[in-house]
Amino acid sequence: MKSAHIPILIFRDILQAMRALITGAAGFLGSHLTDALLADGHTVAGVDNLCTGSLQNLKHLQSEPRFEFHEHDICSPFDFGKVDFVFNFASPASPEDYSRLGIETLEVGSAGTRNALDVAHRYQARFLHASTSECYGDPAVHPQTEDYWGNVNPVGPRSVYDEAKRFSEALVMAYHRYRKVDTRLVRIFNTYGPRLQANDGRVISNFLVQALQGHDLTVYGDGSQTRSFCYVSDEIDGFLRLSRSEEHLPINIGNPNEWTILDCAQAVLRVTGAKSKIVFKSLPVDDPMQRQPDITRARQLLGWEPKVDLETGLKLSLDYFRSSLASLASPAKLALADE
Repeated sequence: MKSAHIPILIFRDILQAMRALITGAAGFLGSHLTDALLADGHTVAGVDNLCTGSLQNLKHLQSEPRFEFHEHDICSPFDFGKVDFVFNFASPASPEDYSRLGIETLEVGSAGTRNALDVAHRYQARFLHASTSECYGDPAVHPQTEDYWGNVNPVGPRSVYDEAKRFSEALVMAYHRYRKVDTRLVRIFNTYGPRLQANDGRVISNFLVQALQGHDLTVYGDGSQTRSFCYVSDEIDGFLRLSRSEEHLPINIGNPNEWTILDCAQAVLRVTGAKSKIVFKSLPVDDPMQRQPDITRARQLLGWEPKVDLETGLKLSLDYFRSSLASLASPAKLALADE
C-alpha cells in the first residue's frame, strides 16, 4: 500500500530512551504514535484487540526489533513487563464503531482504562490518556475551553462514547490524586489523515470516499454545524509535547480553525476535482452543532499549535484513501464479501 508522506516532529528530549506501552496501537492515532516513538529511539509494546484497529497499520513494523505487538483486550488485566510510559488510546472512536460496539466502548473506558492505570501504578510509569472533545457534548460555550463542564445527554445514542470518556477522565484524575500516578489528559478534536478507516462514518473519510468514488457527498442537517479538523501529524506533535510536560489537567489538542460541514464538503470537492453533488439528509440525534477548541493552554504550556491547513491535509490524505478503495475493490476482497 502506498503511504502518504506524513511530517512528524520528533522530540529527542521527550525522555531518555524508554519502553512505552500503547493501548489501541493498531488504531489510527495509536499506530502513528507508535511510529513517532520508535523514530525517537524508544521501544514500544503495542496492545490491541483489533475490534476496530487493523494490523495493516503496523505491517511496516514487522521486522522492527524495538516493537512488539500483543493481541489482547485491555478490559481483562494485563502485564507485558516493566514500562516507563503508558499511552492509553484503546477505544472505538468513530460513530460507526461506537454505535455498533456500545457496551464494549463503555467497558474499555472503565475497566480497560483502570487496567492500564494499574500497569502505570505498578511500574511507577507516566500515563497519558486519550480523551475527546465529545466530553463537551453539544456545547453551550464556544469555543470550548478545558474548564467547561460540557452539555452531554447521558442516555442518548452517543452517550456510550461520551460518558465512557468522561468517566475515564474522572478515573485518571482519581489515580493521580489518590495513587499518585503521574497522569496527563488530552482532549482530542476531529483528526484526520492516512490510516483513518475509509468506512468509519467520520466527516473527512465519508467525504473523501464519496468524492473518490464519484458519489454524492452526504451532508447531515443543513451543513451549518461546525467542526475543527486537525491533521494527524499536528495531533501527534501535541501528544508528544504533552507527554514530556508536567501538566495533569486536560489539554485541548485540536485545530482552532472552524469549518462548517458544508465548507468542508466543498474543500473536498476542490482537492479531489470530483464533480459530485452535495445532498442533505436528516441530522443524527445529539449531533453537536459546533465544535472549536480554545488552544490557549496548549500554546502557553506546550508551545503547540497546528501547522497543516485543511486543504493541505486533504491532499496528503488522498493517496491513502485511493489505495484503501482500490484494496476494497480488489477481486480477493470482493470474493470475501460475497461469501
